Amino acid sequence: MTVPVRVRRLPHGADLPLPSYQSDEAAGLDLLAAVEAPVKIIAGARALVPTGIAIALPPHTEAQVRP
Repeated sequence: MTVPVRVRRLPHGADLPLPSYQSDEAAGLDLLAAVEAPVKIIAGARALVPTGIAIALPPHTEAQVRP
């Protein structure tokens, strides 16, 4: 099943590729971080990491970001 998702590139992610599958057997799309330097997150901590995109999901759908 294909679910249409509207995507808007934000200025800080204008040069990044859009999320995409990296192999034929991938379960989800790979999302890049829109950062200029590596972000170090210690175990148990949280951090906001910009993606450079905004998405509009249809009703009754969800998006998940996983490590």
